[in-house]
Amino acid sequence: MGLLDALRGKTKPVKANLDALFALPAAAVTLQATAGVVPTGHAGVCFKPPAGQPFAQMQADLEQLLRSDASGTADAPDKAASVRDVSDKYGYRWILVEADDIDDLVTRVHMVHSSLEDAGWSTQLLCSVFGFRPGGTDGNGETDGIESITRTVFLVYLAKQGTFYPFAPFDTEQRDNELELRIRGMIGDDLPIEKDLARWFPLWGLPVE
Repeated sequence: MGLLDALRGKTKPVKANLDALFALPAAAVTLQATAGVVPTGHAGVCFKPPAGQPFAQMQADLEQLLRSDASGTADAPDKAASVRDVSDKYGYRWILVEADDIDDLVTRVHMVHSSLEDAGWSTQLLCSVFGFRPGGTDGNGETDGIESITRTVFLVYLAKQGTFYPFAPFDTEQRDNELELRIRGMIGDDLPIEKDLARWFPLWGLPVE
């Protein structure tokens, strides 16, 4: 089974499950309280356009939609979203979304998912990735958590399963499995966590900050 099938979780096309996205803000509060990390304000939606279908118009429509959501007018020079090619052998596309507020960020990611579904690309949706960085403190400048996390980590949302898993890469193409399991324990009451560890696929070279 390749990466595409692993992230989809099934070879038979199924409709993406988006409901669990809206549980992410609660998990963000938990991560700040327990580990001292906060959302970076950046997320990315990963998908693979169907062969032979134009992507340029979809790109333009999505960027206009997200600019309208962020500024109230479609013509405002907002940088709410951009589309970037990921240079790998799978030919992934990423729609990068920014928002200062985690609720807004989740809403915009949901908008991207829904737009891709409306375009008939539901089966091409792979995952969405949300970044978290050190920076959460209490009123005394200290973390309330059992142990602070000192580098950027990610929560990956598997579109087909409607589940999340943590991804904690090092600078090289290695990951901190122990930290990922600790994060799972922190947010297990807030998010539906993917139970199959084989689906905790590494996403090297993420364009998400």
